[in-house]
Amino acid sequence: MVTIYDIARATGHSAPTVSKALSGGGTLSAETRKKIIETAKAMNYEPNMTARTLATKKSQIIGVIYDDTGMNLGFAHPLFSVILNRFREQIEQAGYDIIFLSRHFNMSYFAHASYRSVDGIIIINPAEYKSGDFQAFIKHKTPCVSTNTIIDGICTVITENITGGYQAAEYLIKKGHKKIAFLSGPNNSLSTAGVERLEGFKQAFKDYNIPFDDSLFEECDYWHSQSGYEGFKRLRNRSRDFTAVFACSDIIAYGVIKAAEEENINIPEDISLIGFDDDNGAQYSKPRITTFRHDAIKIADMAAEMLFQQLNEIPVPPIIRFPAQLIERTSVKDLTAKR
Repeated sequence: MVTIYDIARATGHSAPTVSKALSGGGTLSAETRKKIIETAKAMNYEPNMTARTLATKKSQIIGVIYDDTGMNLGFAHPLFSVILNRFREQIEQAGYDIIFLSRHFNMSYFAHASYRSVDGIIIINPAEYKSGDFQAFIKHKTPCVSTNTIIDGICTVITENITGGYQAAEYLIKKGHKKIAFLSGPNNSLSTAGVERLEGFKQAFKDYNIPFDDSLFEECDYWHSQSGYEGFKRLRNRSRDFTAVFACSDIIAYGVIKAAEEENINIPEDISLIGFDDDNGAQYSKPRITTFRHDAIKIADMAAEMLFQQLNEIPVPPIIRFPAQLIERTSVKDLTAKR
């Protein structure tokens, strides 16, 4: 195996100079750096990452916490997949690798991160946790950023869900709908999205002086289509007079479409439907779903930036939010339109 000492002998430079050239550090001349790098390539030199880690106490590895809890989507989630791919690109351009962390083998996230000697962590979708699960990261000042779950003490980059919920209700209200059902994902520690969108949703009703019917709220057991299907069925068992449904995700909305078809309910003629996430299938479903699109690229870029700042011991804000964009399609009927 070729070492920096072999390269030093071949180039006539000292080992420390070779190390600086290969790591991109130091104040070497362009000619010297080029000569060393070209010689290293010709000798098929591969860096000893173990030695580098021991010397710098940095592994150049970022841990990713992503668990497919209650979604049945794997890496196909309309938001998380984009965030993960974009974040990986940014991290790799900065010279880092990523590994996935889990709580398997009876290890906590922190124990797994310590075992892998990661320099920092992005939390995209953790398994359901208790508030203490991430306290070890905070206590040890591990650079962390979250992109879905709001965790006290960890910088979070997330969509403006309250505003999104408000805009969904406002859009339907302006289309003449007053009896609007709200179909939420599970309101647990995994995600505050459903809670925040409901908060904005109710605020819009208040601002437009329309009473919100609590019986038209339904919480799904999971963030997947079968739960949307079952949730819509429960809504229909309680009430038959709502004219629109706001589904907290497009995946849940697909379940609504299936249940509506079984009951011979025409969307949007009988019941209008609006979703969230702009899943890949939303533009191809029947009807095509009016929904909200996350700014996933900006979320991923900012998450990477916030992590880099922490790696360089620069303070970061507790939370950063980006607005979602309304995407109008064909699943909402305008009740104010003249016939």
